[in-house]
Amino acid sequence: MALTRSDLYDRAQRLIPGGVNSPVRAMRSVGLDEPLFMRSGAGALIEDVNGNRYIDWVLSWGPLLFGHADPTTLAAVTEALARGTTFGAPTEAEVDLAAEIVDAVPSVEMVRLVSSGTEAAMSAVRLARAATRRDRLIKFAGNYHGHVDALLASAGSGLMTLGIPSTPGVPSGVARDTIVLPFNDIAAVSAAVAEFGEGLAAILVEPVAGNMGVVPPAPGFLEALRLLCDACGALLVFDEVITGFRVARGGAQERYGITPDLTILGKIVGGGLPAAAFGGRAELMQRLAPVGDVYQAGTLSGNPLATAAGISVLRRLRDPAVYEELERRGARLEAGLAPFGTVQRVGAMLTLFCQGDAVSDYDDAVRSDTERYAALFRHLLDRGVYFAPSQFECMFVSLAHDDEEIDRTIEAVGDFFGN
Repeated sequence: MALTRSDLYDRAQRLIPGGVNSPVRAMRSVGLDEPLFMRSGAGALIEDVNGNRYIDWVLSWGPLLFGHADPTTLAAVTEALARGTTFGAPTEAEVDLAAEIVDAVPSVEMVRLVSSGTEAAMSAVRLARAATRRDRLIKFAGNYHGHVDALLASAGSGLMTLGIPSTPGVPSGVARDTIVLPFNDIAAVSAAVAEFGEGLAAILVEPVAGNMGVVPPAPGFLEALRLLCDACGALLVFDEVITGFRVARGGAQERYGITPDLTILGKIVGGGLPAAAFGGRAELMQRLAPVGDVYQAGTLSGNPLATAAGISVLRRLRDPAVYEELERRGARLEAGLAPFGTVQRVGAMLTLFCQGDAVSDYDDAVRSDTERYAALFRHLLDRGVYFAPSQFECMFVSLAHDDEEIDRTIEAVGDFFGN
């Protein structure tokens, strides 16, 4: 007999801290006593171990542009699987995936494949510090760049959801070189560069914030970051783990026309399997071992299954019609949800904030009515719709979400708000 959700959670708590392998999955902030355990997915739908089916707006936090169990991706992975799961040696697929990334992302001339967004962020920061021979970093409150020690200061996502202090276990000396500023505040960045610019290695930013909910860059903000980095000799690093290949084939840098020095990629780049990457100008990337003196390595980097999935997805994104359709579906969902709060959208990612005001930074985001969002989340679960189990996350639109599923979602949200 199959284990139920409650059975699994009881067992998981005895074996795994909190019963989950990533904190937001616990779903405590939305008032659930136990998390959902998923069994399967197909297209825009997922099914939990109790047999309940949901329209899925989380999509494994963004990588599944073509939905769950996409047949083309499955075929590519199955073919690769028959040849072997891992080699610890170069493969042709690694080169092919690198070529797709370089062709798509404006700033990337060379790329290094890794296994997670956290690993990519950590490596990009190390490279930036080596290239500039400086230590300090600027990041923005509410931006999340993985659980790297130096980057956990005022991070978003799960840290906002759980209210966990940002730096327990992180040596004070590591966090000391991280300067945290308000997102979208050009004056604050200008002042920090004036004070710390000579020792500044990089400005690290989500060009569209996705870990305090969707917060677009204010007009001129990304342009100002580019100019300030040029003026002081720091590198501009775009964390496009979420936005890469989602808001445009070339990511936010293509959409907004700003070229960073280094780019961090994840999620879609692996087609739903564990993979990530960082890249930039060839002169910077050539600093990496074995040709340069900056060490970075990974046993499973360029894993054959992940590269097969990534290639399968990225090659289909060459067709501009993909992004035209994602934009249409995103706009339909945005328009339908707009009467019920503040909806902020960039391409195929959006957030319904339970408040009436526009959100431009971390302080704005945390003014949202999280209790109301939690009640909405539970209401939607009962009606077969799965939103992110946190106010401070995104909804992700895919080509698997058809108009009927979009309209069903809008109707279910409207029922909650009495419309």
